Amino acid sequence: MFLFSGSHRERKVGVMELKALLKKAQKGLMVRTDSREVQEGDCFVALAGTAVRGIDFIPSALDNGAKFIVAPEAARDLIVPVVEDRAIAIYVENPAVALGELAKAYFHVPDNDLKLVGITGTNGKTTTTYIIEHLLASAGLKVGVIGTVSYRWPGFEIGAALTTPDCWMIHELLYNMKQADVDVAIMEVSSHALEQYRIAGLEFDTGIFTNLTQDHLDYHGNMETYFNAKAKLFRDYVSPKKGVILNYNDSYGRRLLTENENGIGYGIGDTSLVRREVGDKPIVEGNILSITGQGTKLETTYKGKTWELESPLIGDFNVMNLLAAQAVCLQLGLSSKDMRAIKDFTGVAGRLERVPNEKGLNVFVDFSHTPDSLENAQRTLKELDFKRLITVFGCGGDRDRTKRPLMAESVARWADVAVLTSDNPRTEDPLAILDDVRPGLKNARKVIENVDRQTAINLAVKEMQPGDVVLIAGKGHESYQIIGTEKRHFSDVEAATVAIEGKYK
Repeated sequence: MFLFSGSHRERKVGVMELKALLKKAQKGLMVRTDSREVQEGDCFVALAGTAVRGIDFIPSALDNGAKFIVAPEAARDLIVPVVEDRAIAIYVENPAVALGELAKAYFHVPDNDLKLVGITGTNGKTTTTYIIEHLLASAGLKVGVIGTVSYRWPGFEIGAALTTPDCWMIHELLYNMKQADVDVAIMEVSSHALEQYRIAGLEFDTGIFTNLTQDHLDYHGNMETYFNAKAKLFRDYVSPKKGVILNYNDSYGRRLLTENENGIGYGIGDTSLVRREVGDKPIVEGNILSITGQGTKLETTYKGKTWELESPLIGDFNVMNLLAAQAVCLQLGLSSKDMRAIKDFTGVAGRLERVPNEKGLNVFVDFSHTPDSLENAQRTLKELDFKRLITVFGCGGDRDRTKRPLMAESVARWADVAVLTSDNPRTEDPLAILDDVRPGLKNARKVIENVDRQTAINLAVKEMQPGDVVLIAGKGHESYQIIGTEKRHFSDVEAATVAIEGKYK
């Protein structure tokens, strides 16, 4: 049996033939996971998908010229008669893990020249990633990012199809970053990616855990399974000798702190109770000095040193993002003085983004699409000096239905006017989604409904009185709406601009 490490822990993966295949990958053997892309002499890895079986596409891969097939040991009896003498079949315990090792062999990354930072959690990943990127770049480092909005480094950027792309693409992106002399790569790591071993073959220099709140239970089933998926980043892909950054205000973050010897906590407020639970771990502690509509003043303490920062970002949740970013940058070697660059970071598209207009209207677009993130965005605006909060929201189709009334309850709790509409209905009936949401609005002060998102935004802006604020929640930076299986151009910022102009015609 051949032993190799998919992370810092050694795994028993497959038979001796895989060792020879890895050598071929080092010399340029092309590996495919889509049988339609296979060319003469390639290797096809039969991955198990959420709706299809990779082994069902082995005949197609063989017809296209595959000479090597990596398949699950459990399906050997089904595969042997299909492959016969047409190719070399290599049976492994987990083809997804084997793919990671093949990608690592082919692209030869990461290595000591490229630091790798992984960030996971329900909320805050994208903004924290942007803040880290800004701080590192301000300190003179070249930074690459693989995340929800885009995959990018200096001189290159493409829009992201997935928060965490497929395994081969991740290794290819990291290879290209290395060729561009990138110093640090920051990756948002989703729970789906962790469950599906998309980061196989990687070892991270540090990992960050932001928080865990209800989301993706249609996939994971329950919160404990969801947590264990997130925890894989710290248990399997970061060396125990290296520090990980964990939110001590979050109960799941404290659980990870107790099991990680080199964990570094971050959060807001007194740490005495936290220390009783997690022990004498280093902590980046934040103290909010003030939050206004213009920004935040924050005091940070770490290892006996305290400094003050100003940021144009607003909200307790952004304070947590600022603290997480500082923690990882300090671990990567930046100083407290380098943290001053935070004052120049103005925010992320679609993350409590103010819609510019000449009418003086307060309209914000935010990506909040979970009960917790929606709660945070609304509370932040409600605690400022606006008169009324008008919240436009909907719920995505073909996703966790249990969170729909919970999101509505959050809107009923905080908004003076709730505007219920469509998000990305996908293949569900948009009106049926509204039916699922509506029970949570039973205690709402005022409700406006329109299934058409542009019309709903128009109605929200029309509802505005002097001093009011509108929050358009759910889609954030997205430039599309998925109706059925069709992806149509739609931007909440553009829709809000149309609504504002229409209000004054």
